[in-house]
Amino acid sequence: MSFTLPNFDLDAFVRMTLAEDMGSGGDITSAATIPAEALFEGEMASRDAISVAGLPLAEAFFRALDPDVEIETLAADGDRIARGGVLMRLRGRARALLTAERSALNTVQHLSGVATLTRSYVDAIAGTGATLLDTRKTIPGLRVLEKYAVRMGGGTNHRMRLDDAAMIKDNHVAVAGSIGEAVRRAVAAGIERVIVEIDRIDQIEPALEAGATHLLLDNMDPPTLRGAVTLVGGRVPTEASGGVRLDTIKAIAQTGVTYVSVGRLTQSAPAADIGLDFRAV
Repeated sequence: MSFTLPNFDLDAFVRMTLAEDMGSGGDITSAATIPAEALFEGEMASRDAISVAGLPLAEAFFRALDPDVEIETLAADGDRIARGGVLMRLRGRARALLTAERSALNTVQHLSGVATLTRSYVDAIAGTGATLLDTRKTIPGLRVLEKYAVRMGGGTNHRMRLDDAAMIKDNHVAVAGSIGEAVRRAVAAGIERVIVEIDRIDQIEPALEAGATHLLLDNMDPPTLRGAVTLVGGRVPTEASGGVRLDTIKAIAQTGVTYVSVGRLTQSAPAADIGLDFRAV
């Protein structure tokens, strides 16, 4: 298995997650009830239609505790799987598989939940020309994985870190004194990408004149968004953000914005319903 992500240490993630779950005494239940030599066969399957993310991580958990485990992967990250679809079959040491089970399932359920929710938003704006973006509203420590899951669901990553681009919001403007002044300071600092949150139409021209390279149109209804896009006239990309729901995103995307960003993709995606059933060999 080969799985790499920039700025992500798979081995360290697996070690820390297993250590958190096992504590100092390990899986005392399996050790007490399962013979050391016992073997299990298992099947991981989805109980709902999902978009898959995280299978290589699940495999890494099982291999960390049983290097000789036999794993047959029947789906790939990014695949759409129907209800009842089998994701993985495995055969190995029973104690090891049971000990790794929760860490593996938690990871796949969470990441597949993010990918599945993302896919529903991507499908909703298909044909509009707009691109779905995520945000930095991620669980601390899991940003790289959650943003990976967004990609597996067909979405596009926005800023990964604070140093990827300047993002001037109302608090920055309040301190700087005006949108124009805040943007000028960012440009003077040599920042190439300067994203500016726009709350009102009359803020657009001052932001552009000062050197903004991307406008985030915050909490605007479709008619207002349409007017903002017309005023910008393609000079910079535009992004609709704030309160976007699955039932409203298509109308928002149809206003002509370049992007629509949705925090709930990573902030509140429900876990996918995925089960793992074992049987003794």
